[in-house]
Amino acid sequence: MNARIPPQALNASQALGEITSAWDHRIVPELTDYIAIPAKSPMFEADWEAKGLLETVVRNTATWIEAQKVPGLTLEVVRLPGQTPVLFFEVAATRSLAEHTVLMYGHLDKQPEFTGWRSDLGPWTPKYEDGKLYGRGGADDGYAAYAAIAAIQALKSQQVEHPRIVGLIETCEESGSPNLLQYIEVLGNRLGDVGLVICLDSGAGNYDQLWLTNSLRGVAAGVLKVQILTEGVHSGDASGLVPSSFRIMRQVLDRLEDSATGRLLPAAFHCEVPAERLAQAKATAAILGDAMFQNFPWAHYDCDGAKTFALPTTTDPLQGLLNRTWAPTLSVVGVDGFPDMKDAGNVLRPYTAFKLSLRLPPLVEAHTAVQQLKALLEDNAPYKAHVTFEPLGMATGWNAPDTAPWFERALNDASQTYFGAPCGYIGQGGTIPLMNMLSKGFPKAQMMVCGVLGPKSNAHGPNEFLHVPYAKKLTAAVAQVIALTP
Repeated sequence: MNARIPPQALNASQALGEITSAWDHRIVPELTDYIAIPAKSPMFEADWEAKGLLETVVRNTATWIEAQKVPGLTLEVVRLPGQTPVLFFEVAATRSLAEHTVLMYGHLDKQPEFTGWRSDLGPWTPKYEDGKLYGRGGADDGYAAYAAIAAIQALKSQQVEHPRIVGLIETCEESGSPNLLQYIEVLGNRLGDVGLVICLDSGAGNYDQLWLTNSLRGVAAGVLKVQILTEGVHSGDASGLVPSSFRIMRQVLDRLEDSATGRLLPAAFHCEVPAERLAQAKATAAILGDAMFQNFPWAHYDCDGAKTFALPTTTDPLQGLLNRTWAPTLSVVGVDGFPDMKDAGNVLRPYTAFKLSLRLPPLVEAHTAVQQLKALLEDNAPYKAHVTFEPLGMATGWNAPDTAPWFERALNDASQTYFGAPCGYIGQGGTIPLMNMLSKGFPKAQMMVCGVLGPKSNAHGPNEFLHVPYAKKLTAAVAQVIALTP
């Protein structure tokens, strides 16, 4: 009977050297070309199929992967009618009696442009400066496919035995991954018995150590519209008699949120923070301290010769971490019904519409939350105004499974090897819909959710950048964890 070959660690200096070379000479140039392509996610590009940009970035990535000639790698672009394409690759196991498959995940679709970019930067005009590659999508999450291949190449270069590896690179994550479940069902048996998921679409608390994401919030998005008139009327004639649609909007939102504190009022949108997550948050707060507040571009102004900055909701690091990872929060991310300032006359507008993004704690089920949200906002409208809430998308959050001893050892080994510091654990306030799907489909799998979105990287906003020195070390750490996977 064949004995199982125990996991073997990489030669760290050789791995980091080869990965650094790959990033400098092959990955950064390819990502520079990728950033220049405005391959926006379907939610933001209704005619995505006709424009063909998602298809372009998928084919470009596939061509690059094939050119690397990774031993034992097979690749294909999988397509379903009317769905955005998925890139799937597979590398056969080389370790005798390897128990499980490693699934590597990323996405190639992008958020829209947004405003406020530095004068010499832009979403589709990549620029490499001081180790940072600026532009939309490089860090979120175009780099993932390239980093995954570089990590696998490091294993192959040293002939380190490894389990079976598959890669799933999608193109609708920024739209909530509505197509992904169908692809997972189609690929089903080809995914195998997944024992480790490596998701490269997350963030880092700093650039000084490996960070493992231990929770993700969910999201419920939709458009809330308040209509009181069929057309605009002279404000001098109607105001005082016709209620403002904006004032009604404020009243409706007051049912949902305490505007003085930002606390969401319905108890159903809250959940208890698990004891393990609270302990990890305390440890992370001690590492990051006030630095976590300094990562944001706070507005400031001069007052009596002193510079005054806008303030966060709390200056306590622990409470700040919990607020952004385990508390429900409401954001208004878009408006309609308002003319441009230069065109705004004295007119009482017929309606006000807000696009809402409600972040949900990891353990709150999104579908139920959307139903409760719709009823809360629509029922018994003030002045019998026509109030509607149309859901646009939803995703339930995620709480990481218990960490297996081998996985914790591998994470700390990789972090100490390449960063000289232990692995940190941090919750993220964003959503990766795939993680909840995979946790349900592979309940025994370990989840290495990590990424390059560290301080000031500003995913989705202006001046988004990929921190290349961190990405090199993260890629090496990923290779090390795969090498140590049973």
